[in-house]
Amino acid sequence: MVNYKNLGLVNTREMFKKAVAGGYAIPAFNFNTMEQMQAIVQAAVETKSPVIMQVSKGARNYANATILRYMAEGAVAYAKELGCEKPEIVLHLDHGDSFEICKDCIDCGFSSVMYDGSSLPFEENIAITRQVVEYAHKFDVTVEAELGVLAGVEDDVVAEESHYTKPEEVIEFATRTGCDSLAISIGTSHGAYKFKPEQCTRDPKTGRLVPPPLAFDVLAEIEKKLPGFPIVLHGSSSVPQEEVEIINKFGGNLPDAVGIPEEQLRRATKSAVCKINIDSDSRLAMTAAVRKHLAEHPDHFDPRQYLKPARESMKNLYVHKIVNVLGSDNKLG
Repeated sequence: MVNYKNLGLVNTREMFKKAVAGGYAIPAFNFNTMEQMQAIVQAAVETKSPVIMQVSKGARNYANATILRYMAEGAVAYAKELGCEKPEIVLHLDHGDSFEICKDCIDCGFSSVMYDGSSLPFEENIAITRQVVEYAHKFDVTVEAELGVLAGVEDDVVAEESHYTKPEEVIEFATRTGCDSLAISIGTSHGAYKFKPEQCTRDPKTGRLVPPPLAFDVLAEIEKKLPGFPIVLHGSSSVPQEEVEIINKFGGNLPDAVGIPEEQLRRATKSAVCKINIDSDSRLAMTAAVRKHLAEHPDHFDPRQYLKPARESMKNLYVHKIVNVLGSDNKLG
């Protein structure tokens, strides 16, 4: 059993409380590689922001669960080396799909876990979420649950259609599970193709797709039912079109990739939404930088030559999100 506090990590309880009261959201960035971890820490230190480093089931399979845990411990030490005396870094399991994987992460030093039973019947979702909560709370680990289904693809999470969270169910769900935060569905979606072209309109000046608005009426109803309760938005990458265009220019093929407009995310942060998940945007930034560098330097073969600009591109993206979208800068301490 590894206790996350011995790794220098924190759970989400206090940072969510401050975020809800302060009208901002904590960035939750997924990571699989050293370069992603370095970029996340650099951005968090530069902006003086708390941060959640997320690990999906797919990331654990790709990079190894033990390595990722040591990377998170290293992230705390790295933040201190960069001049942050008291970093607030959470190691979070994203989309845990069983009690067993949640337990394993808790035992390995995670400070927060998500159990995603959103595809299950209501009672079964409650029962397993409650089981995860009871185990996690023994070790002061916080638990995120999900109610409602997001469309799209993210690692092993696949859904053809979204189903909005039903406001009439949230009180019973939160009360009976004892979860610390709740991921809801109001129109966000996983992946780089969050909406089909027929769901969007096109900007007559740019020709770019304009996605439909989020269901802020559903969010408002949920807030009425659970005033002040920490709410999470998954699938909230904005799919920056400049990154998509670079990828396509240098040999990629991402037609009609579209995400959540940043102005809608900024609006969400003024509510009880206190955690916003961003994954695809960093993948796009990394891929765009790598494709561009290799196209412009065909003689390069040292991974450091193309991963260095990729890391810098991701860091700049994270800084932008923290400062201009989520508003979590200068919130440490």
